[in-house]
Amino acid sequence: MLGLRDYAGKCGFEKACVGLSGGIDSALTATLAAEALGARNVHTLTMPGPYSSAGSVDDSLTLAEALGMRCDVAPIETVFEEVKAGLRPVFGAAPEDVTEENMQARIRGLFLMSLSNKFNYLLLSTGNKSELAVGYCTIYGDMCGGLALISDLPKSNVYAVARWINRDREIIPWRTIEKAPSAELRPDQEDQDTLPPYEVLDAVLELYVEQQLSGDDIIETHGFDEGLVRWVQRQVDRNEWKRYQAAPCIRVTSKAFGIGRRYPIVQRFGG
Repeated sequence: MLGLRDYAGKCGFEKACVGLSGGIDSALTATLAAEALGARNVHTLTMPGPYSSAGSVDDSLTLAEALGMRCDVAPIETVFEEVKAGLRPVFGAAPEDVTEENMQARIRGLFLMSLSNKFNYLLLSTGNKSELAVGYCTIYGDMCGGLALISDLPKSNVYAVARWINRDREIIPWRTIEKAPSAELRPDQEDQDTLPPYEVLDAVLELYVEQQLSGDDIIETHGFDEGLVRWVQRQVDRNEWKRYQAAPCIRVTSKAFGIGRRYPIVQRFGG
């Protein structure tokens, strides 16, 4: 909260905007923003797509009401279909894949950047450190923003902070905290379809990124599965180019990405 107030003030922003997905990352980001800047100074937008659940929209609106923030609903499905139709002559018969998933994130990024531009809001991106580390994010999509408020906070800590915020009363809907995390960019999608369990991923990332241990040390000394460790290493190393283009973060750990951890943008660590 201190970092957000300081950054916004020195950059000339009095207000911020946040995209609410119904997930825990955006809920925590919006909650911190409302506390730091005042709820009246935070404008949120929920942008349901073809794979968004009704519960995600309801949770977004419930959070905004609990905090006293404005929340508008701006569906993206029509725009998504228009973009696909516009590219159909180019894509031909190529099947849908992660490209169409990223389209949805980028449409949402366009909506949020337009809101920011129109009303001079500081757009807060909502990705956490676990996602950013392994590249589970869309450049020019959910990475859009002027400040990545929680991008030095591992997902396990996101849950811990959210539960702490709810210690006296429900502010962040408990449904948001307890449901399986999902980007909701394809049917029945869950983060754990692509990623290891967050408590395992975060433990390896803490050793590799913050303690700067080698993969061999993590495997031999700490007993983690070799396949898991090598996968995490590869993902962290190969996604430096994404992180280089990310919004700056508020450092809360001993080693944040960016100026705290300088690595070449492109490299061939490990061949």
